[in-house]
Amino acid sequence: MSPALQADVLLTNARVRTLTGPGRADVASHLALLHGRVVATEEVPARRVVDLGGAVVVPGFHDAHNHMAWYGLSLAEVDLRLPDLDALYAAVAERAATLPEGAWVVGAGYDENKIGAHPDRDALDRAAGGRPVWLRHTSGHMCVVNTPLLAELGLAEAARDVPGGLVVTDAAGRPTGLLQEQAQQLLNALVLPYPVATLVDAIERAGRVYLSQGITSVVEAGVGGGWIGKSPVEVAAYLSAREQGRLPVRVELMVAADALHPLTAHVDDDMPLGLDLGVRTGLGDDRLRLGPVKVFSDGSLIGHTAAMCEDFSDTPGERGYLQDDAEALRTRILQAHRSGWRVAAHAIGDAAIDLVLDAYAEAQERWPRPDVRHRIEHFGVSRPDQVLRAAALGVVPVPQGRFVGEIGDGMLRALGPERSGWAYRHRTLLDAGIVVPGSSDRPVVDGAPLLGMHDMVNRLTDGGLPCGPEEAVTGLEALVSYTYGSAHASRVETSRGTLAPGMLADLAVLSADPGDPTEVDPARLREVEVRETWLGGERVWSA
Repeated sequence: MSPALQADVLLTNARVRTLTGPGRADVASHLALLHGRVVATEEVPARRVVDLGGAVVVPGFHDAHNHMAWYGLSLAEVDLRLPDLDALYAAVAERAATLPEGAWVVGAGYDENKIGAHPDRDALDRAAGGRPVWLRHTSGHMCVVNTPLLAELGLAEAARDVPGGLVVTDAAGRPTGLLQEQAQQLLNALVLPYPVATLVDAIERAGRVYLSQGITSVVEAGVGGGWIGKSPVEVAAYLSAREQGRLPVRVELMVAADALHPLTAHVDDDMPLGLDLGVRTGLGDDRLRLGPVKVFSDGSLIGHTAAMCEDFSDTPGERGYLQDDAEALRTRILQAHRSGWRVAAHAIGDAAIDLVLDAYAEAQERWPRPDVRHRIEHFGVSRPDQVLRAAALGVVPVPQGRFVGEIGDGMLRALGPERSGWAYRHRTLLDAGIVVPGSSDRPVVDGAPLLGMHDMVNRLTDGGLPCGPEEAVTGLEALVSYTYGSAHASRVETSRGTLAPGMLADLAVLSADPGDPTEVDPARLREVEVRETWLGGERVWSA
């Protein structure tokens, strides 16, 4: 910085993890901020000096895969992260008692692996006193509805086929209320679209939580279509939130593949698929931008709908399924790549991962693009050969470390001991030369980054069982994933993810250094506290 210039703010008496230098281990004692960016990591003149009292400063956390609007909506719904079915039915009854006749009871977050079974439609009828009930599974890949809603859908007494999904029935052929994968879209006519104003409220509600956890950037993993989208004009909700000063963090939006359609561009433009006006990945700025197109290839590991090459360990004969015909999925990925989109394909089972890797390889061979960084969201159950192939293709796997803790017991049952080390890898990905991002898939699990980092380092389920302990990483490597790694996955590592001069002044102030095992016992990483969060050189949250 020129001696004639003054910084806006100088943070002093701090331990600044710049995440630069060899091993990304450099530490500074000062950080100077000017016009929303870092200008120096040394003491310089400044208009305002902030003494941090020896606290640790790190780049703001970047969640590479979350569902912001969904999470914000869930904060106003019945919390179903409960110990058993009796507690769930009691929670439904309690909420129903506050609602007028005919109003829906809406809840989210149940896990049949923890409560013993999926909720039953008849028990929900009794608990809700006849009111409609809609309860979403923690994975988001299935839900349960009761008799009034089944009747509206024409499913009260018999199921019907749904491509890429399943209306689950009992032994007598009567629907149980459980709707898996694409069968959830049957509810769309009754639920969607949410009003933009409702979504703005949800976005702001979620963003305030994010700031309290040191999160300054997120990727919203699916808007505008499919079972994941909340409105066909969902981007307008994020624009409105920004215009109203109610978008607390930086957001990159994945566009659901269902929102894309054939384009009538000139043949020389080679854009067969996209959004009107040729809008695609990259439109926007540092606060709000369009990211990849989101393609769902399969379902959920704990829900047993992920497409696997071998049977689930606890349900012999079941291997999950794809969300669409394999050829249709391949074509969608090829056309999106050809039209200039980055692609983020949801693939959890190894059979789904094979399909996606094949499509990425073919797309790049037919229409080469430099450093495209297509992604595989979750990369949930990956064989060693798939790790090496992803590295060779330059594909970015996006695993969720927190899954190991919060839903790891269910994953262990689904995979058995032989394949448990394949689940949500990290160490093997790093060793293959892949830059690994940090993400949560919130609200599937608690999305606090320090919880995710804790599980990446310890690899223990919440039940205390080891889950692929050979995939553990160091605290510093986990910190790099949630900062530089996630920025790299979004191709924004030149503006965020480190605290070098010229980078955006987004940062979290912590009570201790998660990258120093002599200061923070790895087994207590989750206890590190966020004291402040800064965005663009301004303090936006403090404890």
